[in-house]
Amino acid sequence: MAKDTPPRWDRRMQQRLARGEAAALGELYDRFAPLVRSLAHRVLDDDEAADRVTKDVFSHVWDNPGTYDPKQGSMRSWVANITREMAVDRFRRTEAEAYEASGEGTAEELEQKIRQASAAARADYIVRSMPTPLWAALELAYFRRRNYRQAAADLGVSEDEARRRLRLGLQLLATADLRAADGFPPPGSGRTR
Repeated sequence: MAKDTPPRWDRRMQQRLARGEAAALGELYDRFAPLVRSLAHRVLDDDEAADRVTKDVFSHVWDNPGTYDPKQGSMRSWVANITREMAVDRFRRTEAEAYEASGEGTAEELEQKIRQASAAARADYIVRSMPTPLWAALELAYFRRRNYRQAAADLGVSEDEARRRLRLGLQLLATADLRAADGFPPPGSGRTR
């Protein structure tokens, strides 16, 4: 799994972009283009649209390097968030046009599709950013059908550590819940819509 870039690199990259260094944009593109394209494709399910969003994201980053705040998170997260927003906006426009042209479906169904696309992009980013030990435990438990004892043996860790990794991995994935992705409280928080 990919790791977030170090904060020092993020600050230097922002400074280089602010100075207008084209080489910085190239370096940023080389590092994050696969992530950006993958997230855009996850939302749009269209190669051409994902390529266009990728270009738009890096154009936005080039034009607006000052909007990145290292105190708010990594540059990777910032770029991923820009990608999700642009891809969801494009998806919203495309689906609204299709909705108007066909007259099929309701506005609520359209919004539900948009929420699902946004949550899918967030889940993809979470999985791609998840630390390898957490992802390895989830992969064993959910794709290979191992219980926590078997996962602990496979990973060479204690049963308590395997349970901890599974719990943390699931907590991270739970943040991609549809309601949480749209600003609604997560399940079990005691608040209602």
